[in-house]
Amino acid sequence: MVKKTCMPPNKAPITPNFELPKNATDAHCHVFGPHEVFPFHPKASYWPPDNGKEELKKIHEAIGIERAVIVQASCHGIDNRAMMDALANNPDTYRGVCIADDSFSRQDFETLNDGGVCGVRFNFVKHLGGAPDLDKMQKVLDKVIPLGWHLVIHVNAEDLIEYESFFSQLDMPIVVDHMGRVPTDLGVEQEAFQILKRFVSNENWWVKVSGAERISKAGPPFEDAIPYAKELISIAPKRVLWGTDFPHPNIKTHMPNDGHLVNLLNQYCDTREQLEDILVHNPAKLYNW
Repeated sequence: MVKKTCMPPNKAPITPNFELPKNATDAHCHVFGPHEVFPFHPKASYWPPDNGKEELKKIHEAIGIERAVIVQASCHGIDNRAMMDALANNPDTYRGVCIADDSFSRQDFETLNDGGVCGVRFNFVKHLGGAPDLDKMQKVLDKVIPLGWHLVIHVNAEDLIEYESFFSQLDMPIVVDHMGRVPTDLGVEQEAFQILKRFVSNENWWVKVSGAERISKAGPPFEDAIPYAKELISIAPKRVLWGTDFPHPNIKTHMPNDGHLVNLLNQYCDTREQLEDILVHNPAKLYNW
């Protein structure tokens, strides 16, 4: 069976047009494989090109990133070994977010915790299989809350609307990936973005102003994402994160240059203080640096 593949990432990022602060953090990136060592899940909806820990480090060095959060990608399923291998090689500067199901024991989570994992991610987006079983999801959350972990939700705009009530009931730190993937052509007044803003106004909610290339309808340089990022930063400047999303799985048309994405982040911020919060102080608080 031929698996669905992804576009390869751009491995020649431009040098950002400003100097990143010390301990600048990419709070959302992935490692894929290498497949011969860390196989993809046989039922994965996509098989990306291999981009392991060495490739990730090269990109980070090129754009000025010193710390990173490796987010488990669905192509590896609940097999977190590739992510854990990256963390083991960089224990002082890497943290992890796993994917898990209700088969994981408390000891399993404690082992992940000892290896640098501090959050669990659930995908709701349809192209990655849709929403999880909410009862089983809750069983996982009950096991990780005592560890002080946070929940990462990967949602589309329609998921924010459909699951608003469920998300509102969760009593733990919650991080929304990629600005909730709200499409920019529907405007900042769209229902899903209003829900996201209400969520982020709560002290236990965080948001990543990543994924400009995913929400943009105008294409490069993705500047139609700027008003969305600015509004979220204005609401919760101390609970906003940023990430490259390297190596950018499932991008269909415009593969971003990670140096350009760094420059775009600078356009999101009105002050150097905001930039340093997003890149350094906020992730240091959430990920225990």
